[in-house]
Amino acid sequence: MASPAAEAWERWRAHDPASTRRVDHGAWNALLARHRSTGPDAIARFDYAALAAAAGDRAALGGYLAALAATQVSALARAEQMAFWINLYNALTIDVVIRHWPVDSIRDIRISPGWFAVGPWGRKLIAVDGEEISLDDIEHRILRPLWNDPRVHYAVNCASLGCPDLAAEAYTGPALEAQLDRAARDFVNHPRGARVDGGRLRVSSIYEWFKADFGGDDAGVIAHLRLYAGPDLARALTGVTRIAGHAYDWSINRAPG
Repeated sequence: MASPAAEAWERWRAHDPASTRRVDHGAWNALLARHRSTGPDAIARFDYAALAAAAGDRAALGGYLAALAATQVSALARAEQMAFWINLYNALTIDVVIRHWPVDSIRDIRISPGWFAVGPWGRKLIAVDGEEISLDDIEHRILRPLWNDPRVHYAVNCASLGCPDLAAEAYTGPALEAQLDRAARDFVNHPRGARVDGGRLRVSSIYEWFKADFGGDDAGVIAHLRLYAGPDLARALTGVTRIAGHAYDWSINRAPG
């Protein structure tokens, strides 16, 4: 799978460094509290079936997305903007999944334009401040190029077991740095992020697809992993100089039952 290039959408670079405005993510927090859980494998799951069946919660999600769509993003400070885009990406992903529920994989939601397109990422799903936007736009034209922060990959969730966890709470400007660091540590130290078996390092395919964001080569990826590795992984990475393989599970991260 080739990843889209990071190409900045200049419209969204504007911000107000003096702004103290906070976007209200209370509705998103309430939905996460009701429908997100963690499985015995320490992977976050979401109860898409329950949300799809709950008219009140569907309305709450729709209201939250409408409120985000009406936000004047340029009036926010940078950290608040980054939190805004991450939460919008994750809420839109949940919304598109429940609109097509049931599915075994988000890749089965073939609504992106193009004959060979897979998944929903290329479809314009919402108009923010009057501008039609897709999930690909948020990730590859806004978050990646405007922030140049590899931790973005740990924050946006693509509804798959191989993906970094959907966070248990909304990202916010004041807590953003701590939240991004926590997301990075959680994924790097989970076997689906990185594991060393018999001295051979195997990693998530995220580090292959977006290698340029993690230093550009195996050495850069390994250096990144060491930044967030806990004691066990740090010891296992001693002497490791190359990546032996990568994998990713596209199965939907549905809640049990």
